[in-house]
Amino acid sequence: MVSVRLASIHESTTLKISAMAKKLNASGLDVIDMGVGEPDFDTPRYIIEAGCSSIRAGETHYAPTAGIPELRKAIADKFHNENKLKVTADDVVVTPGAKMAVFAAIQALIQEGDECMMIGPSWVSYEPSVAFAGGQVVWGNVDENFMPLDLSESITSKTKLIIVNSPSNPTGAVFDRQILKEIRDLACDHNLYVISDEIYEKIIYDHEHISIGSMDGMDSRTITVNGFSKAYAMTGWRLGYMTGPKDTVKWVTRLLSHSVSQAATFVMRAGLTAIQGPQDDVSAMVKEFRARRDLLVAGLRELGIPCGMPGGAFYVFPDVSGFGGGDAFTDKLLKDALIAATPGSAFGPGGAKYVRLSYATSQERLKEALERIEKIMR
Repeated sequence: MVSVRLASIHESTTLKISAMAKKLNASGLDVIDMGVGEPDFDTPRYIIEAGCSSIRAGETHYAPTAGIPELRKAIADKFHNENKLKVTADDVVVTPGAKMAVFAAIQALIQEGDECMMIGPSWVSYEPSVAFAGGQVVWGNVDENFMPLDLSESITSKTKLIIVNSPSNPTGAVFDRQILKEIRDLACDHNLYVISDEIYEKIIYDHEHISIGSMDGMDSRTITVNGFSKAYAMTGWRLGYMTGPKDTVKWVTRLLSHSVSQAATFVMRAGLTAIQGPQDDVSAMVKEFRARRDLLVAGLRELGIPCGMPGGAFYVFPDVSGFGGGDAFTDKLLKDALIAATPGSAFGPGGAKYVRLSYATSQERLKEALERIEKIMR
């Protein structure tokens, strides 16, 4: 027996593939995991030490549901200084991972029968979160560079929410100011909320990150989500945060109080150190990701696989329609080349002809992956 609502959501394809790759590696096969959605770098040592020091100091008990005051204040300062958001510590909620912030915000905003617009291929957990809330997803069109196209055509009287993810998972697309203004105008004209998932904010190349919540008219209708997982290689620590309208923040906090209670106290202390400490490790990681991106895109193009140049995150989203489509190509990669990847269909109907390849692995492994792909294409 299972509830209808829970039965409406499906397993995370990315986590499933990552688990499969780990299982195959454990069995002795040399699988190159390009399906994983996490940095392959260790958490910076000063952050680890802060977490360990917190444990040794006895910070292993309950904390306020919305987060320890010092971290909420630091996040509010970060929002103000880096994202131009006019928020205070009282407007910030700390969560066990940014995924929980997205989930909770959707539950707070979507009612039975409401529609949520997702822009082109989108992260695998948005749609199940909307389904769990009793809503439905409508898909906004994008052009060949995964930029929004005629979004107004997908808006109906039932539309309540637009999800913006820039830089994007899976495409790596970065929305510039003009595109965000167009989304802002739609939200204001149609009285819509926007969830802006900015988890890849710091992993960006040759672009400016802009928070849509900073634009005129958006402070009362934007929920901005971020976290520590990607920028600080803290995926396993589970630490995210959000801000938004006071009423939304209130209901998100109430949901957390009856579900996860809070993020771990010592993890929040580590997060405080991360946000206030030196950012050299972040810069070094992004520099390496850029080199890997350039290597992988050039290699795929040399093999005749069309691939755009992503502006952020650590994924490429090449078009493999000439090689059987995303599902068939992904199966062939795993069976014949021992490369784990994610089919584009996992990210919505617009992704069916693509495959997502993560370059969160070393340049040596990327070169080997390209050699394996070349062999199976001969």
